[in-house]
Amino acid sequence: MAYETISSTLDDEGVATLTLDRPDALNSFTVTMAQELEQFFRTDATDDAVKAVVVTGAGRAFCAGMDLSAEGNVFGLDEEAHPTPEDLRDHLTEEPYQSGVRDTGGKVTLAIHELPKPVIAAINGPAVGIGATMTLAMDIRMASTKARIGFVFGRLGIVPEAASTWFLPRLVGLQQALEWVYSAEILTAEQALEGRLLRSVHEPDELLPAAVELARSFVVRRSPVALGLAKRLLYRNSSVDHPIEAHRADSLAMWHASIGDGKEGVAAFLDKRDPEFTGKASDLPPIY
Repeated sequence: MAYETISSTLDDEGVATLTLDRPDALNSFTVTMAQELEQFFRTDATDDAVKAVVVTGAGRAFCAGMDLSAEGNVFGLDEEAHPTPEDLRDHLTEEPYQSGVRDTGGKVTLAIHELPKPVIAAINGPAVGIGATMTLAMDIRMASTKARIGFVFGRLGIVPEAASTWFLPRLVGLQQALEWVYSAEILTAEQALEGRLLRSVHEPDELLPAAVELARSFVVRRSPVALGLAKRLLYRNSSVDHPIEAHRADSLAMWHASIGDGKEGVAAFLDKRDPEFTGKASDLPPIY
């Protein structure tokens, strides 16, 4: 479908490149962009023709944070709602909570997190606020030497959003996450790499090709079902209380894989040929 704030392409290997496309505004985040990103990850990206997604920004920025020029509540929130913890526990997807209370960035990162396919951030320039936190739900972050990353919420008197208080400590550790949030400083790409937020840093013109090539290496001659199950297992089982919980889910996933694409994978290995997997990421079996 046509979008106002994002654009996308799909290559022959099934790698979609999703571009935040408001270059004149440094790709700053709006309620419309939030809605379009959620739509993309919940509909377009679930198409079985899409094997992986690379996210980058148009122009010189990745995303300069929330567009603070909007009228009224710039975050699109209903100031008359007066929500309670009980309201969000029991009525999260009902109005006025769904549209007027739920964090827009969080709805985006939950959609990214739930996509059973590799998602790679190619951070080509400044990425601050939601521009930084949206990447935390992506599986891998790569950056240009010109990237600048900041969890700058303290400067605005607001708190980290987009479920980043769940993602960030898991990626970099609690101490590093707290320091970055407390200081609200802008990090260079090298500082973010040193803090384990990034996988790698690249020259500007090499970043996107490197991210796309990495995505292709994940999906070419790979089972979409096995990839999707592995993603869910790793995210979920990294935070369970006991390995027996992982064992139960692993067992179900392995059973389903062994009677599906696993049969073709073993046969291809024995025949010394490339596998021809037929499983679809849109049809993952239940494992929890």
